[in-house]
Amino acid sequence: MPQSTRFYKLQEVLSKQFLGWVSSSWYQKSVGLLALLIGYYLAANLTSIYLNFTRLQSIGAVGLLLLIEINVRIRTVSNINKNKLIWIISDNLRMGAVYAVILEAFKLGS
Repeated sequence: MPQSTRFYKLQEVLSKQFLGWVSSSWYQKSVGLLALLIGYYLAANLTSIYLNFTRLQSIGAVGLLLLIEINVRIRTVSNINKNKLIWIISDNLRMGAVYAVILEAFKLGS
């Protein structure tokens, strides 16, 4: 057991704040990564499919962003400690979808 010095306590606090994901289980990490990739895949496909049907891709992106905003509002109201894995999946799906919409906006802009 290391000595309980101020430097050791600072090191522990920093490692918990910045590297907390390292101490999580492989199950949470793999589910989170899969949710991130699935969120990107679904958002990229939904925006391209919507463009083929309506020729108005910006409306599809706005609809997707509204769904994401509703997800954020639900999260702030509900209890985060309960069903933590569901919120990890929800956050990573949201991040993947936002990345896909931003990437699509750059493609449209160029």
